[in-house]
Amino acid sequence: MEYRKLGNSGFKISAVTYGNWLTHASQVENERAHACVRAALDAGITTFDTADTYANTAAEVVLGEALKGQRRESLEIMTKVYFPTGPKGPNDTGLSRKHIRDSINGSLTRLQTDYVDVYQAHRFDVETPLEETMQAFADVVRQGKALYIGVSEWTAEQLRAGHALATDLGIQLISNQPQYSMLWRVIEDKVVPASEELGISQVVWSPVAQGVLTGKYLPGQPVPEGSRATDTKGGQSMISRWMRDDVLTAVQDLKPIADDLGITMAQLAVAWVLSNPNVATAIIGASRPEQIAPSAEVSGLSLDADVLARIDAALGDLVERDPALTTAPEARLS
Repeated sequence: MEYRKLGNSGFKISAVTYGNWLTHASQVENERAHACVRAALDAGITTFDTADTYANTAAEVVLGEALKGQRRESLEIMTKVYFPTGPKGPNDTGLSRKHIRDSINGSLTRLQTDYVDVYQAHRFDVETPLEETMQAFADVVRQGKALYIGVSEWTAEQLRAGHALATDLGIQLISNQPQYSMLWRVIEDKVVPASEELGISQVVWSPVAQGVLTGKYLPGQPVPEGSRATDTKGGQSMISRWMRDDVLTAVQDLKPIADDLGITMAQLAVAWVLSNPNVATAIIGASRPEQIAPSAEVSGLSLDADVLARIDAALGDLVERDPALTTAPEARLS
């Protein structure tokens, strides 16, 4: 496993992170979820990403139980705040001081830890003054409940404003968590250059485009039973964008590239996002423990310019690059 610095800090995380968004306490029963966490640890993954909103707080509970007994100092745990939780009352969402205070305390209890390594704003909150949000995050850091601050799906302008306030408050905003894959490159035009300037790394989610880049979905064929495309709890809606014959046909053109490298299409997808110097880690999920090790194995694989050019040629104009889609509105929860 390769380990990379997160942002302009001395803090290192594993180049592959295990995330439990659509699995723990949702698609996967607890026993298998625990097995997935053990498999991640066995593969050298030390970084775990979750959020209070996943399965309405239950995913954090499962992760906390799965990590019980592990040496806390050897783990990097990241969670998030913003989306509705609990009974979803008027103060059970957003980035107000009240919601951040209540949420960090709840997350620490569920995760069975005294602190998280990175506490992330799951989206930008247009209803709360940014000054209030960043002051609340600064209080969380000074109380020792989080070591660093991160955000998710923020635009370049939002990153600049948040970073400036964090600097004034003496805390470190070191990461952004956007969607990023061969097919979804909306961060490359504005977010990545701004992040490089500010000393912020990308912690990317969905590097295999909700499973499409694994090649298991074939044009003109029924979707496999039990796959993400059949999940009515969130996966199906996320993957629908790519379930078109033109996309699925182009994805099959990636197989010869992976074959030439002696890796799977899923491994190629993970290696591709990690080839971006501004990407610190790729978040992978799993419904079965045996899915984890292959992704971890490519953490140090370097793709040369010829391979990258072949990938671009295969996908052509099917790649989404519009920076206006940075906030990923389709991923918002109600």
